[in-house]
Amino acid sequence: MVVYAPAALLFLVFCVSVLRERRKFSNAVVLGLAVLCALAGLLYRLVDSGSASAPFVLWALLVLGAVAVLVLTCFLFLNGVRMLRKEGRSPTNLLSLLAALGVLAVIALLATAAALRTPLLIGAATAAGGLALYFSFLFLCFVCYAFLYGRLRVRRKADFVVVLGSGLINGSTVPPLLASRLERGREVHARLSRRGGSPVLITSGGQGPDEDLPESHAMADHLIAQGFPADLVRREDRSRNTEENLRYSKAIMEEAKPDYRCVVVTNNYHAFRAALTARRVRIRGQVVGSPTAAYFWPNATLREFTAILVDYRRSNVVMCALILLGGVAAWWAAGRG
Repeated sequence: MVVYAPAALLFLVFCVSVLRERRKFSNAVVLGLAVLCALAGLLYRLVDSGSASAPFVLWALLVLGAVAVLVLTCFLFLNGVRMLRKEGRSPTNLLSLLAALGVLAVIALLATAAALRTPLLIGAATAAGGLALYFSFLFLCFVCYAFLYGRLRVRRKADFVVVLGSGLINGSTVPPLLASRLERGREVHARLSRRGGSPVLITSGGQGPDEDLPESHAMADHLIAQGFPADLVRREDRSRNTEENLRYSKAIMEEAKPDYRCVVVTNNYHAFRAALTARRVRIRGQVVGSPTAAYFWPNATLREFTAILVDYRRSNVVMCALILLGGVAAWWAAGRG
């Protein structure tokens, strides 16, 4: 059982870290490392056992991995095409398609390097494969922990429910994506009220250059038209992005009640990154997500992951530099051989 000790230790660190502060990306990485160590221990025990079925199991795992990559690539490609048809050709709508093409490019480079075995191709394939594994690991960590975060319980009592804006249609109309957030905000508000509280709901969003009014005003009007009490709505109408949503909403909450607690509402694909931002601006509260259309989720998740990579760009640049140096070392070693 010693081979599972690293996995057990990492899982213990993960549990303690989540109990102390669930809004950390390091939680996702530690959980991913724990799973990797557990799988490594399992494979070691399988090989070390000398079982006749060990080679079959290893080959089955390799085939399963190859099939999973193929299925994922096809899914990303088809989702990318659907996004272009439904949402238009903006750069952010191309992420699924670009991810599929990136996977195919890495596979083609690895196959070419294995066939030709030239030093330059070996170095390039080593670097590309290393980068692909690194970002794939981080992405899986992100997706799995974001799923887990979305299912962790929030506090039983809160003084505010903050609904984040997401843009308007035709300058004044609440789109389905934002309507989903508002409906989730109503549900959270109702649940908190049933527990004896009287929270205030803050609609958060400023006015964009192509909008006729601030998003927060359209959101508040949408809620009031559906019967939500107007006296329980506050409007934060200066923000232009998620961080400003949270900073300006925080100022409203601190002014009303310095020791406030809140629940922040956004879409499910955005909840974990919003939680990371909430931690950075020191919001006292957790984030919950509302449902998102299935076709929209993969591309939106890739967008959120890309944004997180940018937020942690220093550590990612260092890791990428080390991987590229590994590619240079492989090129040099192949040339000497």
